[in-house]
Amino acid sequence: MLLVALIWGINFSVTKGVFPRFPPLAFTAVRFTIASLVLWPLARYVEGNASLPRGTLTRLIVLGIVGNTCYQLFFILGLERTTASNSALILASMPSVVALLSVALGFEPIRPRVLGGVLVATLGVVLVVAARGEGSGQGSLTGDLLSLCAVACWASYTLGLRTVSGVPPLWVTAVTTIAGAPGLVLAGIPQLRVMDWNAVGIEGWAAFAYATIFSLLVAYVIWNRSVQVVGPSRTVVYMCLTPLFAVLAAAVLLGERPRPLQAVGAVMILVGVVLTRRPDEARTLPRGFPSEG
Repeated sequence: MLLVALIWGINFSVTKGVFPRFPPLAFTAVRFTIASLVLWPLARYVEGNASLPRGTLTRLIVLGIVGNTCYQLFFILGLERTTASNSALILASMPSVVALLSVALGFEPIRPRVLGGVLVATLGVVLVVAARGEGSGQGSLTGDLLSLCAVACWASYTLGLRTVSGVPPLWVTAVTTIAGAPGLVLAGIPQLRVMDWNAVGIEGWAAFAYATIFSLLVAYVIWNRSVQVVGPSRTVVYMCLTPLFAVLAAAVLLGERPRPLQAVGAVMILVGVVLTRRPDEARTLPRGFPSEG
């Protein structure tokens, strides 16, 4: 999950300059189309033909629509209508939402250390994002609400994975990605029809390759595996590290300089992650998850 946080953090800087040449909805449509074409044969090659338990395919299709189609659309449209700071801050509430919903729905027992770690890490994210967004202005209410809908979609997807067992993570990733692709393609068709493909350039396609191979394929497989093994609460807390890595990557790749308040937030994020990964907690798997020897 540290690798996932790093991949997603770098992805902000890698794709930042692409959207003027590769419109967001078109970018997402092509990205998920290629990912779908790659994941299906890859899953068959690595895992063999999947024998899904009764009702699992329907559940995965629903999760794919919620966690890919709906989440991606709400995130992109929300980011388009509000500031990046507001969007990142709202998305940073994800660990708290997942942890609290996990307890409320009875998926996981109440663990004060995990909940405390989520709270500390989330407060750290607030400091990091607030410092980065100083002077950026206030985002629109519509964009903020759309970003909040994105949080709800990803939290639902992550908790929904809790109900899927006996399916290899690669197959989970393949089925949910393929299920989410049609809606994204339909949404991206208007931009695909009018965009200038020659203007994308080598840098644009390189950024697209990174966003597809690493940010989507590799990161999603690891995410799904982590949810199955250690549970949604301790998986989602690592999303708190994504803004930290995003700031560091922006400093290296884009010349942005972090501020002192961001350093304080970074320390709080690391403390929160450590709290959720104490040895006595890590040995206990959530109810219903397979134990890997």
